[in-house]
Amino acid sequence: MAPVLPLVLPLQPRIRLAQGLWLLSWLLALAGALALLCSGHLLAQLWHLHTFLAPSCPFAALPHVALAAGAVALGTGLVGAGASRASLDAAHYPPWRKVLGPLLVVGTAGGGGLLVLALGLALALPGSLDTGLEEGLGTALAHYKDTEVPGHCHAKRLLDELQLRHHCCGRHGYKDWFGIQWVSSRYLDPNDQDVVDRIQSNVEGLYLIDGVPFSCCNPHSPRPCLQSRLSEPHVHPLFDPRQPNLNLWAQGCHRVLLGQLQDLASMLGSMLAVTFLLQILVLLGLRYLQTALEGLGGVIDGEGETQGYLFPSGLKDMLKTAWRQGGVADTPAPEEAPPEEAPPKEGLPEA
Repeated sequence: MAPVLPLVLPLQPRIRLAQGLWLLSWLLALAGALALLCSGHLLAQLWHLHTFLAPSCPFAALPHVALAAGAVALGTGLVGAGASRASLDAAHYPPWRKVLGPLLVVGTAGGGGLLVLALGLALALPGSLDTGLEEGLGTALAHYKDTEVPGHCHAKRLLDELQLRHHCCGRHGYKDWFGIQWVSSRYLDPNDQDVVDRIQSNVEGLYLIDGVPFSCCNPHSPRPCLQSRLSEPHVHPLFDPRQPNLNLWAQGCHRVLLGQLQDLASMLGSMLAVTFLLQILVLLGLRYLQTALEGLGGVIDGEGETQGYLFPSGLKDMLKTAWRQGGVADTPAPEEAPPEEAPPKEGLPEA
């Protein structure tokens, strides 16, 4: 049975293969470390923004899988660098002969599977961010006023910090605040006729105003912050409500956060793709180096040519051999029948 993808490796190609694998392994370790950093940074950003992301959004699974894939790639690169360097010295290679087999299995099945899964998530999950942020920001805006409600008492502070840090206002714009009650009823005067009229004029009994929280104001604006009665053009002198960006943040937080998280996911996906390519090259090279050295007893500078391969025989032949061996092992050998005894010779009649 012929081996799969055999490659004849004389002395000089074997040495160049080991040297090249040492360099590729360090590049793989570097790529794995960068993938760890990118996924860790994305995970930290999601931890800070979890209040504004719907709990059902699956995007949070991406950095966790990428962390595991990066860790396996980093370990594969470090072990591959050690094994390829040791293969150049017959005295140091024997301990690594027992490591290469498990490394190839773990790197191919575990690391390769995790990298493929992480790459798939990096390509598929960013689309779920739109819906997740839409729902999460809507919930955060609705609970902005609930400063004394258990479980939502920090919503106001977190949303104000978000708008100030990311220079955004509302979910899609400053007018989102016009459609929700963002002032707590505790701070409304029930004897104020304007308050009573606004509440009674709303079907749901909400106190709605054409104003925004202070965190929507742009500190770079040359004029004082205008927060209330923004839809009335004659209330504020020299203020044009058709150009609110002169006083308020122009962008909604949904657009800002979506762009930021998608950029991080794109960067992580690119890093995972490079890591996946390097891992394939390292694992293939290590397999050819391992099988080539096995033919020389672990001595890379042994005389003559040797052959490296991926599998000792074709997949069909390997399965057939395993099936036959299993069938022979399971089938009991037939018991040998005892030799038949020769019939007794009849005695000759006496004379």
